[in-house]
Amino acid sequence: MEACLYETIDRERVQCNLCHHRCGIKPGGRGICQVRRNDQGTLTTLVYGQLIAQHVDPIEKKPMFHFMPGSRSYSIATVGCNFRCSFCQNADIAQMPRDREGLVMGAACTPEAVVDNAQRQRCQSIAYTYTEPTVYFEFAMETAKIAAARGIKNIFVTNGYMTADALDMAASWLDGANVDLKAFNDDFYKKQCGARLEPVKSSLRKMKALGILVEVTTLIIPGLNDEPQELRDLAAFLVNDIGPETPWHISRFHPTYRLVDRPVTPTDTLHRARDIGHQAGLRYVYVGNVPGEDGENTSCHACGAFLIERWGFTIQRNRVTSDNRCPDCGVPVYGIKMGKRT
Repeated sequence: MEACLYETIDRERVQCNLCHHRCGIKPGGRGICQVRRNDQGTLTTLVYGQLIAQHVDPIEKKPMFHFMPGSRSYSIATVGCNFRCSFCQNADIAQMPRDREGLVMGAACTPEAVVDNAQRQRCQSIAYTYTEPTVYFEFAMETAKIAAARGIKNIFVTNGYMTADALDMAASWLDGANVDLKAFNDDFYKKQCGARLEPVKSSLRKMKALGILVEVTTLIIPGLNDEPQELRDLAAFLVNDIGPETPWHISRFHPTYRLVDRPVTPTDTLHRARDIGHQAGLRYVYVGNVPGEDGENTSCHACGAFLIERWGFTIQRNRVTSDNRCPDCGVPVYGIKMGKRT
C-alpha cells in the first residue's frame, strides 16, 4: 500500500516525512523503521493490515491513569520501530525487521475487523501500542476513523517522534497518548535510541495544543538518566510547556535486550524522582513497575484526598465523581471520564 506523507526528492529517491528522521530512501531501500520501502519511486508501507499483536488490556497497562480508568482497551501492533533503543522492552517485535534481516511478520487483518473485535470485547478504546504506532500510521488512521465513528476512543503509546504534519492528520481521531520521554538529555537519545530529544519535546507541545490528552512515561535507568538535575529539568519542562496537570509515570527499569549491564532501578531512586516531580509542581506523579506502591494511586492535588486506589493494573477503589471532581473539595480532576465505571 502507498504510504502517506512522503515526497520525491530526485529521480530515484523519496523522502519520508512521517517522523523526524525524514529518511531519504533510494529505490529498493527502506527507512530507519525498516517497514517503509521505496518501490520504484513510490513509498510503500510493508505492514498495513499485518498485525503482530492483538490483545485486550486494562487501560492502566498503557499506562493511562487519567483516561477512562478501569476500562478495557483493544491493543494492536505491527512489527517495526523508528527507534533502536538498547533497552527495548518489546524487541522481539519492535526490532524484528532490523534484527532479522528485514523480516516482516503479522496476521492479515482489516481496520473494520479490529473495530469489530474491540466492540465484541466491550472495549471503550483502541490502543496502538507495543511497538511504535507511527510506523503503521496508515493502518492506525483508517482503524481510528472507523472506531471514532462508532464512539470508540483512540490512544497512541508512542516515542513521540512523529512530525507535526502527522499529528495534524491525527488530530480529528487521536484522543489520548502516552509519550515516552526517555530522558532529558540529547546524548542519551543519540546513544541509546538513535534519535534526538528536541523532536519529542516538540511533539508533546503539539499534542497539547491539539487537545490530545497526554500522559508521559520515563523509564529510570541507573547511571543513564537518573541524575536529580536532569529529572528536575524534565519535570520543569512538563510543568511549564505541557502543563502541571500532565500525569508523569516514573517506571522501573529491568535489564533487557542489549542493555543488561545495568541493575534494576532501586525503589529509593523512583521515590526521589517522584518527589522531584511533585516539588516541580506536577499534580499527578506515579511510580510504575512496582505493584503495591502508594505511587500507583491518585490523590486530589488541591485537598490531598484519596481518589483512586490501584494495584498494578487493577482499580481497587474510585471516588472521583461522575463529572470528574474530587468528592471532598469539588476541584476538577484532570482526565477523561475519571469517575467510577458502572
